Amino acid sequence: MFVKEHYDNHLGNFYSWMMGDFETKRNEFQSFLEANNIHPNSTKVAIDLGCGNGIQSVALANLGFDVTAVDFNKQLLSELATNRKQSSIKIIEDDMTNVKKYQEQNPELIICWGDTITHLHDLDAIKKFISDCASILNEHGKLLMSFRDYSNPLIGDNRFIPVKSDDSKILICCLDYEETKVRVTDILHQKNENGWQQKVSSYYKVRISLQQIVSMIEQCGLKIQLNEVISRMATIIATK
Repeated sequence: MFVKEHYDNHLGNFYSWMMGDFETKRNEFQSFLEANNIHPNSTKVAIDLGCGNGIQSVALANLGFDVTAVDFNKQLLSELATNRKQSSIKIIEDDMTNVKKYQEQNPELIICWGDTITHLHDLDAIKKFISDCASILNEHGKLLMSFRDYSNPLIGDNRFIPVKSDDSKILICCLDYEETKVRVTDILHQKNENGWQQKVSSYYKVRISLQQIVSMIEQCGLKIQLNEVISRMATIIATK
């Protein structure tokens, strides 16, 4: 299944539940921004690519950015519209690979958070995406990214990852490593009046390493300011 179909037909229905309490996650990201001195400096424009339900977008707006939030899933964008409250966030339904169409906004900040970049088709698509982001950033603009390093495969029973559970839902993710891709299977057990029901859907992520992404960013002329693993996610701040 393609990534958009997986979100539209499966993951989008429980994505926000999977992520956890919105305000807690928003506060965590906002604290990360503040700790790394991310605040409006010039145009105030920030573009959140693959914004989901708006955790990062709302945090950015709270810090004074004029945020353009882009995602391809209608349900998550609807949830973002509720979560933004009084914040000034422009919501756009679009594929994040069309980032160059936002060049006229002269962004000083672009973010692609939460392993979203691995949703692209292949390494060439990721390289082009990073290049496009770098090309539209204004002088001294910043690119923020987080993603999972898939260079070391999980084998056997370790492929099954318990993600979250409560009295009505249990989510398990299974990862199957191929040469250039990772097949991701989201297995949801949901309780209703008829008992427990299983829903399963799979899609592919690009198998990337931290070193590959760092190399792509540096080839675009950006300077890495932060390169750390935070909560098991490779986290990068790069400046033009």
